[in-house]
Amino acid sequence: MIYKIRGDKKWKKSYLEIINKRKQIEIADIKKCNEITKQYGLVLSDDQISNILERRKETLKETGRIEFREGIIDKLIKEFCDSPYINQENYAETLYELIEIFYECKNETMDLITDDELIEFMKKSFDEICQGDLEYLSGTVMYRMRENLLRGKPIDYIEEGENCE
Repeated sequence: MIYKIRGDKKWKKSYLEIINKRKQIEIADIKKCNEITKQYGLVLSDDQISNILERRKETLKETGRIEFREGIIDKLIKEFCDSPYINQENYAETLYELIEIFYECKNETMDLITDDELIEFMKKSFDEICQGDLEYLSGTVMYRMRENLLRGKPIDYIEEGENCE
């Protein structure tokens, strides 16, 4: 059964309040991450936090995804903050790219991998085989991981004599 919600102003106001409340919670969660990341010389400004949330919203829309529970931004921040390939100058831009890679991969793998498993794989690959190269991570490495996953093999499986190029 399909219900059509008519222009009930009370409902619209409640919905907007919920959205605004969630955004404030997300901002607070990311600011809490600054307490952890500052030991690595990484801090996001209020403008960068707003931009990250906006980019995440755009990426969700582009990938046709929605989030009902906590997002992955703080998980990505906490996992990647100690990477030797991230510094204050590239921190926000790297997070933008990691968010896009994450959601694209979730779609391409049909959610066969958990968020935490994907983030852990991304971090390990980023720091090791990719040596901080986001293009290599989003292309070759994530393609290989997806193929392995869809074939029922370990996500980091490489055939004997095969390289990751």
